[in-house]
Amino acid sequence: MSLADSDRELVVDELGREPTRAEAALFENLWSEHCAYRSSRPLLSAFESEGEQVVVGPGDDAAVVALPDNTDDEESGDETQDTYITMGIESHNHPSYVDPFDGAATGVGGIVRDTLSMGAYPIALADSLYFGAFDREHSKYLFEGVVEGISHYGNCIGVPTVAGSVDFHPDYEGNPLVNVACVGLTDEERLVTAVAQEPGNKLVLVGNGTGRDGLGGASFASEDLSEDAETEDRPAVQVGDPYAEKLLIEANEQLIEEGLIESARDLGAAGLGGASSELVAKGGLGAEIELERVHQREPNMNALEILLAESQERMCYEVAPENVERVAEIAERFDLGCSVIGEVTDGNYTCTFEGETVVDVDAEFLGEGAPMNDLPAEEPAEPEIDLPDADLEDAFETVVSSPNTASKRWVYRQYDHEVGVRTSVGPGDDAAIIAVREAGTGLAISAGAAPNWTDAAPYEGARAVALENATNVAAKGATPLAAVDCLNGGNPEKPDVYGGFKGIVDGLADMCATLEAPVVGGNVSLYNDSVTGPIPPTPTLAMVGAKDGYDAPPLSVAPDTDAELLLVGDLALEDGEFALGGSEYLARFDGSDAFPALPGDPAALVRTVAEVANDDATLAIHDVSHGGLAVALAEMVSDEAGLEVSLPADDPTGALFHEQPGRVLIQTAAPDAVREAFDGVAPVVSLGSATTDGRLAIAAGDRTLETDAATIRDRRTTIDRELE
Repeated sequence: MSLADSDRELVVDELGREPTRAEAALFENLWSEHCAYRSSRPLLSAFESEGEQVVVGPGDDAAVVALPDNTDDEESGDETQDTYITMGIESHNHPSYVDPFDGAATGVGGIVRDTLSMGAYPIALADSLYFGAFDREHSKYLFEGVVEGISHYGNCIGVPTVAGSVDFHPDYEGNPLVNVACVGLTDEERLVTAVAQEPGNKLVLVGNGTGRDGLGGASFASEDLSEDAETEDRPAVQVGDPYAEKLLIEANEQLIEEGLIESARDLGAAGLGGASSELVAKGGLGAEIELERVHQREPNMNALEILLAESQERMCYEVAPENVERVAEIAERFDLGCSVIGEVTDGNYTCTFEGETVVDVDAEFLGEGAPMNDLPAEEPAEPEIDLPDADLEDAFETVVSSPNTASKRWVYRQYDHEVGVRTSVGPGDDAAIIAVREAGTGLAISAGAAPNWTDAAPYEGARAVALENATNVAAKGATPLAAVDCLNGGNPEKPDVYGGFKGIVDGLADMCATLEAPVVGGNVSLYNDSVTGPIPPTPTLAMVGAKDGYDAPPLSVAPDTDAELLLVGDLALEDGEFALGGSEYLARFDGSDAFPALPGDPAALVRTVAEVANDDATLAIHDVSHGGLAVALAEMVSDEAGLEVSLPADDPTGALFHEQPGRVLIQTAAPDAVREAFDGVAPVVSLGSATTDGRLAIAAGDRTLETDAATIRDRRTTIDRELE
C-alpha cells in the first residue's frame, strides 16, 4: 500500500507533518476509489433520492424506506408503528475473481452486516452475477465457486436468497462481477444509524477476533486486476465464517431489542479504521482508540494490521457507559468476542498502540477530504447496422437455449429461499414476493442488469434496465417503491470507459426519476479492468415494489382455451422496422443494430401493468425481456397448457427477438377490459390463446414454429447439462 504523491501533499498540508505509517495506509484506503468514489461522486447527483417513503437516504450503511400499511389496525382504532425496510447493495468483484468461494461469501456477509447496523433484521437477499463466456472453462470455474459461496453463506445464516440474475458476456472473462443486495426489516423505535451521538460514549467491538485477512482490501478493489491477481492478491481477500455471522445477527437483534445501541457501523472496507472513523465523522466528533484492546485471533499483530484488516463478522457499536456491561453479557451469551476499544470524543480521531500514538487526524478530513477526479468522457460510438440472416427455427432454438436466457434453476435450487417463512413467490419468476405481515404488505423484489443492452447503448440500455426491473415488479401486481444501485465500470481514466459509465449513471437516474422510484442508496465499483480489457458498463439495479397482500398471478398460462393471450407493447417497431440492438439474437449470431426505442410513458405503463396484474380476470402474466417474445412465450408453456400464437408481422425474426423493455404478455378472461386499461398508454395486440396439450405453435409470416413444453424444458437446461 502506498499513498499517491498528490494525496500525500494534501495530507502533509493538513497535518503540518509527515503522516505516520498507519495514517498513510489509512488515508490510502479511505481515499481509494472504492471508499471515496473519487471518479463517480461528481456524477451521482443525477439521482433523485427523496420521497415521502424515504426515511434514510444515501450515505449510511443501508437506506431505510417506510412501507405502506395494509393492515386493519387503523380501522380498529389501534395505534400502529410504521414498518420500515432497509435496502443495501454491495459488490465483491475483485475478491471473487481471486477466490470465488470466499469472495462471494464475504460479499453476502458484508451486506447483511450493513443491514444489522441500521437496527434491522435481514429478511431477503438478491444476487446479480456476471461472468465471461459460458463455454470458457475458467468462467465455469468462477461461476460454480461464486454460487457455492453465496449458497453456503446465505443458507448458514438463514437469510433466503429470493431474486437476482446471471449473465454471461465475453468481456467479463478477466473480471467477473458479484453484486449482492439485502432487504431488512425494522421500525421507527428500532432504527439505528451510523451517526455517533455523544462524547463519552464507549466504542465497543463485537464479533470475531481480528486476523490478518483482507489487508488492503479497499485499495485492492480500486485497481485493475493484474495477470497474476489470483495468486498475488489472495491476502486481500477476506475469509468468512457464516456461523459466527448467524450468532452476530441474533446478538444484534437482542442489543436492538433492549435499546443498548446508540449508533453502529459494520467492519467492511478498511476494517476498524474505516468503520470507527466514519462513525464519529458523521456525528462531527472524534475518538480515542487503544488498538491493543482489540480482541485478536493471530499473535504479534501490529497497529497497522489491527487498524486495516478486513476480518469478517465484526461490528463497531457506540454504547452509553452504563450499558457496556450488558452488551458484554449478550456477546458472551452468543459466544462472540467483545472489546471496549475506546470512546467518542469531541476532538481528533486518535489511535494508540502500546502507549504510542499512531493516528491523530481530523475524522471529517479523513472521511471527506479526498479530492474528486475531473476525468474526460467520450460519447459511445453509434452502432453499425449488421443484421444476420439466420434460419428462423435455428434462431429460436439457439436463443431459447442460450445460457443467458436458459433456466437459472441450477443456481437458485442451491439457495434456501424458503427459510424465514416469508417467501410467497420465489426465484424463477419475474420478481420475488416477500410477505411483510407486520404491514400486511407484499414486497416484490427484482434485481439485475443487461450487459448486452448497456454494451450496445449505455444511456438507453440503463434506462431499459430500470424499466425492466419496474416491469418485473409490476407483473406481480406491485408498484415501485424504491431502488438501490450497484454501478460497475472499467478503468475510469480511459475516456471511452468513463463515457460509458457516465451514460449508465444518467440513464438509470433518468428512468428511476420518471418512474418515481427514488434511488435511496448504492455502491460504485470501478477499475473492473484486466488484461482482457474493461467490463461492459453494468448498472445493477435492485428495486422493490409494494402491494396489498402476498398473492400474485403466475407466470405460466392456464389451460383455459377461452382466455386470450395479449401482448402489451410494440410487436413491430418504427413503422415495421425492427431495432434488434442489445438482443440475445444478435449476440448469438454476431450482428449489431441500434437499440430499440422505449415506450413513451413508462410510469403510466408500469402503473397499469400492476393494476391489471391484480385483476381477478388475469390468469397469467410475464414480462418480455431477454430473448424477446420467443423466450417469453417459451417460458409460459407447461405440460398442462401450451399456446397457439400468430404474429401479424412482416418480419417474424424481428418480432420474435427484439428486446424492447416495458412489454408484458397477459393471459386474460377479460381482453376488452385490458385494452381499455391500456388505451392511450401502450398498444395491445392479440396473439392467440392457450391449448391443453403443452404445445407451442407460433405462426410467423409464412412459417410455423412448433415445439412443446418437454422439448423447451430440455433446451432450457443448458447450464444444468454443462455443470452436472
